[in-house]
Amino acid sequence: MPSPPPSVLFISFALSIGLGKWNCLRPPLHRILFYLRLYILRSMVFWVFGYGSLVWNPGFEYDEKVIGFIKDYRRVFDLACIDHRGTPEDPARTCTLEHIEGAVCWGAAYCVRGSPGKERAAMQYLERRECEYDQKTLVDFFKETDTLRPALSGVIVFTSTPDKVSNKYYLGPAPLEEMAWQIATAVGPCGNNRDYLFLLEKAMFDIGHEDDLVIELANEVRKVLGTMAKEKKLVGSPLKPLKSQTQAQIPSIQLHLLPPEAVAMDL
Repeated sequence: MPSPPPSVLFISFALSIGLGKWNCLRPPLHRILFYLRLYILRSMVFWVFGYGSLVWNPGFEYDEKVIGFIKDYRRVFDLACIDHRGTPEDPARTCTLEHIEGAVCWGAAYCVRGSPGKERAAMQYLERRECEYDQKTLVDFFKETDTLRPALSGVIVFTSTPDKVSNKYYLGPAPLEEMAWQIATAVGPCGNNRDYLFLLEKAMFDIGHEDDLVIELANEVRKVLGTMAKEKKLVGSPLKPLKSQTQAQIPSIQLHLLPPEAVAMDL
């Protein structure tokens, strides 16, 4: 089958998203290398790997979806979300990737093919949606049927720099109980942080590759919600009016009018 003509993805991204978003006079070298590699690997097609909300809600037009995994990364809840499931005052905790040799992260890869305009529209949408991720990495993608040879190469994945100084959205790890309280209480314009976690838990179950951390964290959040419900019930329960002991002992008194002849009058 003949190869499709070279893609203009690199050029369009660099002009409309890449170099325009960053300093177009002095673009960072790693950005140039990213798009250059993307240009070499791609021809009228691009793939993006989703490991968080993209698994169940891609939100853009795609042509193919494949379940699989990437190697040497694991899913963690170390990234702040301040405009979807949280606020700047109470940020939500959402997924990012931690690089660990030998780790595996399951998710879904989406393919966009056809026209440069279609590619550009999908990437512009992803850039806006994943704005809290400060890196895009190209990875190999594997399918369950062949865990040794990659089914796809050059798959885009949004990641974040694990550094609180250079990345203002990076929260870093925290104890399970602390993360659970944060996820149970954070709310943003797009909904509750806990819904994000529960939907991810269901999505991983649906694709047949549950994540131990997701399950453990979701169960801990359920405990927190149970505790919060009990406290709310105790504080908000209506109290019956109480009678004092004196009031309880005094019988009710009924007044009767006396006849006129029974009333003594001094003249």
